[in-house]
Parts: sequence; structure tokens; C-alpha cells
Amino acid sequence: MGEAADGGPGWAATRAWAGENLAPGERIEGVRRLLGGWSSQMRRLDISGPQGGRSLVLRSFVKPFFVRHAPGLLTREADVLRLLAGTDVPAARCVAVDARGEHCDHPSLLMTLLPGEVRVDDAGAERRIGLLAGQLAGIHRVEVAAPARPRDYEPWTAPDRVRVPDATGRPLLWRRAVELIRREPPAYVPKFLHRDFHPGNVLFDGAAAEPRVSGVVDWVETSWGPADLDVAHCSTALALLHGVPAGMSFAGRYEAAGGRLAASGADHLYWRLLDALAYAPDAEKPAVPWRELGRTDLTPVVLTERLENYVENLLEQFDC
Repeated sequence: MGEAADGGPGWAATRAWAGENLAPGERIEGVRRLLGGWSSQMRRLDISGPQGGRSLVLRSFVKPFFVRHAPGLLTREADVLRLLAGTDVPAARCVAVDARGEHCDHPSLLMTLLPGEVRVDDAGAERRIGLLAGQLAGIHRVEVAAPARPRDYEPWTAPDRVRVPDATGRPLLWRRAVELIRREPPAYVPKFLHRDFHPGNVLFDGAAAEPRVSGVVDWVETSWGPADLDVAHCSTALALLHGVPAGMSFAGRYEAAGGRLAASGADHLYWRLLDALAYAPDAEKPAVPWRELGRTDLTPVVLTERLENYVENLLEQFDC
């Protein structure tokens, strides 16, 4: 993520709480706002102490909707970070959590800083997409005993909630797509899902020609459900960010990396459309942090066209 000026107003209590959760002798020396988030306010805290310097990340929910849901979201993320500490998934370590905002100005989670940065430019995207596929397959291989499993997945749209773009010249296309999710969800083998896996939540380091995944962030939506749904979500994001071919190719790359998807094309299409239709009508939501990171080319017109073309390609490939 990029960085902006310091911590800003309205976080004195949060800073004091963070300081209380440091090791003996440590203190906060600097604060930087991190850019690229949508649901949260993110800060990097630079720490000094007897053992040398280090940095932590502070996530705070400040928007009213997320403040209301913070107890569930932040508790879930803290639990998931603790679970992942025993795996090879490159996730942060939870330091402290105040999910209800009882000690902070806003509900907050303090965690370790992962190396790397979010990369959303088109240059080098081909290589990064392959790494995304491999990382997602690795996440789905995480085994979780029943008592520690996250909640079952929740769909982010439904047939009667889909909003068709006003200016579409292809209303029949949208009508067909909506009808295809008007069914019972297909049977699936449940997996451990990130549930919001996309290029904005994966960190890379290394040279542009030889990047490597250095971290996966934002585990507040972690769920138990079909691998196809995680693949669908990343595919939609890639289609919007890098173009329709990038989104269409991701499922194949995921399978090449060892992931397993629904055997039925119709079942796979259901999950792909369930995710894509949640972005209608204009796919503006994910573009806000992408523009902060430099992708000012992703205008509402571009995103709407890409979303519609992506839905069309899904129907051409899977609607048999």
C-alpha cells in the first residue's frame, strides 16, 4: 500500500492503546497513513525499543457500517491470523485487538507489518496473476479442525438484488445472467476461504520481472465454502483491473497450480456469476483504492464496459 501523512485527528485513544500493547521499553516513534484500503483506515506505526526498531500495522474501522459490524469482523480476523501463524500462508501476526472499540477511538486491530507492496499496474501483471493463483491454491489447502473453522460463506448478492447498468445495450445478457443464479447453490467440497482474495489484498516484493508474494492481508471476511467462490472473486477483480482476458484465464491458472474446481461447468458458472453480479451496475467499489494506487485510467465507463464484457464471456464459455 502507498503512504500518506501521519495519524491525523481522532485517534489519541487508539495510539495510547497501541502503546500499551508494545513490548517493555518500546515506544511509537512515527505514524504513517497507508493508502489503498476501502473498508478501513490503515496506519503504519514505527516502533523503537531496546531490541531495535520494527513496524506494526493498525487497522481501524471508522465508517459507520463497519463500526457496527466490527466485533464480528475484527474478532474473526484476529482468530484467523492466530490460526495462520502455524501455516506457510504469509499472513501478519496478531498483536492485539479491540473489536468493540472499548479502549480505542474506533474498533481496531494491531498486527505485524508484512514486507512488500500492493501492485496493480498492468506492467508485470501476467507474472503476478500466476503467483496469485498459486497462493490461492495454497490457502485452500489449509486444514482447519471443525471447532476452529470460520463461518460459512455468505453470498454478496441475490437475483432480486442485482442492479443492471442503466445504459446497457444488452439487457437480455443481464437477464440471462441473473436467471442462472436463480437456483439452489451447487453442492461443493468446503474449503478454507480468504473470501476477499484479489490483487489489492496481496503484497509483492522483488523486482518487477521476478516478483514474489510476500503477504496476504485483509482476513475479515474469511469463510468456509466453495473454492470456486474465491476463484470467482479474484477473477472478477482481474477482469476489472487488467481486462477481461485476465479474469477469464485465472481459473485455469488456479487449477494448474493444484487447485480443484467444480466438475460441472454450470456449477462453476453459478459461482462466477454470483460474484460478478455483485459488482453491478458500475463496479465502482473496488476502483476507489486502485485509483489511489495510480490506476486513474479505471473510470466508471471503463469498469462498466469491462464488467459487461466479462459477464458475456462467462456465458459464452460456460452457459451450454
